[in-house]
Amino acid sequence: MYRIKITAVTDTLDIKITKTSQSKLAETELTDLPFGKVFTDHMFVADYINGEWKNFEVLPYGPIPMSPAISALHYGQAIFEGMKAYRLPDGSISVFRADKNFARFNKSATRMAMTNIPEEVFMKGIAALINLDRDWAPSAANNSLYIRPTLFAMDAVLGVKASADYKFVVLTTPAGPYYNKPLRVKIETHYTRGADGGVGAAKTAGNYAMSMLPTQQAQAEGYDQLIWTDAKEHKYVEESGTANLMFVMDNKIVTPEVRETILDGVTRDTVLEVAKSLGYGIEERRVSVEEVLEKIASGVLTEAFAVGTAATITQIAEIGFEGTIHTLNDPANRPVSAAIAKKVNDIRYGLVPDEFGWNWTI
Repeated sequence: MYRIKITAVTDTLDIKITKTSQSKLAETELTDLPFGKVFTDHMFVADYINGEWKNFEVLPYGPIPMSPAISALHYGQAIFEGMKAYRLPDGSISVFRADKNFARFNKSATRMAMTNIPEEVFMKGIAALINLDRDWAPSAANNSLYIRPTLFAMDAVLGVKASADYKFVVLTTPAGPYYNKPLRVKIETHYTRGADGGVGAAKTAGNYAMSMLPTQQAQAEGYDQLIWTDAKEHKYVEESGTANLMFVMDNKIVTPEVRETILDGVTRDTVLEVAKSLGYGIEERRVSVEEVLEKIASGVLTEAFAVGTAATITQIAEIGFEGTIHTLNDPANRPVSAAIAKKVNDIRYGLVPDEFGWNWTI
């Protein structure tokens, strides 16, 4: 056990480091891993107690002692982020768009009446963890080190109110692609993911819990995922189960505009910025189910894909609506999304200059 001190802008973060006595790395094959099932040797933890952040520690990955009465379990105060780090050609490791994830993390915390986390705790905790477990970052193409920061309420009180105390935990897992084939998706017109005035724009655990039953039902019908529609009329497409949605119509990128029912995706923003740099037009607006289906039928809609940290850029091959399957163009012949995906990947893996300043090398 030892300590490192990382000097931040406003403070010095004293992080205690406790290394595992036996690494699992030698017995782990870092290629072709199932997503999110194999964790690295260590995790970062910090506590918010009595109005103060404290107990900064990187320690062996494992169970965390907690009361069965903590309010995260009973009242759902829990948020998280999804981030990725990439092995660059020179062997260094870069975290992609960490500042954007940090900002969204605190936006989610605010919506869920949770404490915000200081930037130095978020960033320096991730850096300390990755530095210790840097050998876990895969070097194979389309592989990454997935980073999962999470914050949850720790008050052991049965009462409906915002917690006073919280725990922040960062986990890392080497990962391949979340999806390994183009998707068959169903437009959902009964269940809803987010409603006006709700928490759809927050990356909170409950949003994913409420999606599980309709997703299971869709998978039983042969679909991979859902396309959620608005809660009021089920007239407009919003996002997919794990990603934002994008369509190519007349060689332009058309995507549902961000609103309080839609997560402001980091990969969504990345794709739009790269698309602009490649000269493609962008339309951020409400997109109706009727428009999507009509433009598939007329050939105007030539590409559809999901974008997210886990999903990256995943092609949509078929869209089901009220029992009818609408087949799109061959996913292997989609020049717009292919060009965008290539540039995004080249930047993330350090194969071209990072003209946007998105890579944070650790």
